[in-house]
Amino acid sequence: MEQEQYYHSVRLDKDKCTGCTNCIKRCPTEAIRVRKGKARIMNERCIDCGECIRVCPYHAKKAVTDPLESINEYKYKIALPAPALYGQFKSLKSVDVLIAGLKALGFDDVYEVAKGAEIVADAVARRLNGADMKPLISSACPAVVRLIQVRFPELLDNIVDVDAPMEVAAQVAKKEFAEKHQVDTNDIGTFFITPCPAKMTSIKVPIGKEKSSVDGAISILDIYGLLTNQIKTEPTAPAAETNDDGVAKSNENASAIGVGWAVSGGEVMAVGERNALAVDGIANVIRALEEIENDKLTDIDFFEGLACTGGCIGGPLVFESSYVSENRLNKLCDSIWKNKGVLDKRGEYVSEGIAELNLPIEARDVLKLDDDRKVAMQKVQQIEELLQKLSGLDCGSCGSPNCRAMAEDIVRGYAHEMDCIFILKEKVRFLAEEMVDLASKEEGEK
Repeated sequence: MEQEQYYHSVRLDKDKCTGCTNCIKRCPTEAIRVRKGKARIMNERCIDCGECIRVCPYHAKKAVTDPLESINEYKYKIALPAPALYGQFKSLKSVDVLIAGLKALGFDDVYEVAKGAEIVADAVARRLNGADMKPLISSACPAVVRLIQVRFPELLDNIVDVDAPMEVAAQVAKKEFAEKHQVDTNDIGTFFITPCPAKMTSIKVPIGKEKSSVDGAISILDIYGLLTNQIKTEPTAPAAETNDDGVAKSNENASAIGVGWAVSGGEVMAVGERNALAVDGIANVIRALEEIENDKLTDIDFFEGLACTGGCIGGPLVFESSYVSENRLNKLCDSIWKNKGVLDKRGEYVSEGIAELNLPIEARDVLKLDDDRKVAMQKVQQIEELLQKLSGLDCGSCGSPNCRAMAEDIVRGYAHEMDCIFILKEKVRFLAEEMVDLASKEEGEK
């Protein structure tokens, strides 16, 4: 598959867009403008965090993911459920019930992404041991990694060179299924059950690797209803065997170490790094990255940043609120804490290099004004001059998120001074006075 430069899962439905400014004020990379009464997403700036999906009152922003039917393109289909999926269902006492439900929907096998998280945790812990760069930044959230590419390129070297749990899970799932059933891995399709659009984008345009190991992403919202019906109508999976205390006995399902990644701070807990900082919510992550960029957090060894409030359980493609999901996941983790998952084998997987990224993560030069340094400096001066003319209120009425962005848009040729309602108002007032003066002169000549 030839890699697209700017594939995005987040899309705009122009028919539903009313031209309000809710989205432009909340976009963390200033990737949205309103022009001619409609929003426009700037592909080069968008990081697919889904913040615009949350705040649009008219549902004009949407996430494009794969339909369930797309699994039929492959002879063998493996579901990769995100740990966030477990928090969507009330009184879920055994993951086996969900696994049976997914198989009933047409999947031949199910491999928990939480197992991939267990492997990644081991790989990150090894990177932290003796690391010179501080703090190391988690690579698990693709929206945060893309945020760094766009707004904090100086921090790219801080990102730990370890693949995301979803990717690691897909590699192991294909390898084990092919060996067990003696089939060609090319006939196997792996599909991530995703809580966010950023994961879909990272499949189409991977970060740190040439090609994703995942073949598609299905939204939790799209599969929730179907899966709920399967769980209710086909209770084929036995309840987890428990000990005398009512706690699930150790088995091959993912442990609490992997499932806990769905919640903010879960990766820090899994890695076992006490001198770490976990931050969730894109606005909070930006403030933390600014602190790191300004060398104010050099005493921290590891930084876990998640774009969604609460972690992956707060993604824009989930059914339940993050608060409800977190409560359910905590209860589930209490019952599966003895599960083995891949804890006994994860060191072997890491040694094989299954969790390593093989390409550098590069900056996206979306803020550069011009390739010619002299011309760029001239444009910076123009922007500063325009800022003196603009109101400084950052009202967003012009269709740009703030006055500085408006000045930059004017210099780039994307907007005009008259788009500012205050400059327009002043121009109208001036023209009105001119017309009054002209009318007075004509009256006097008569």
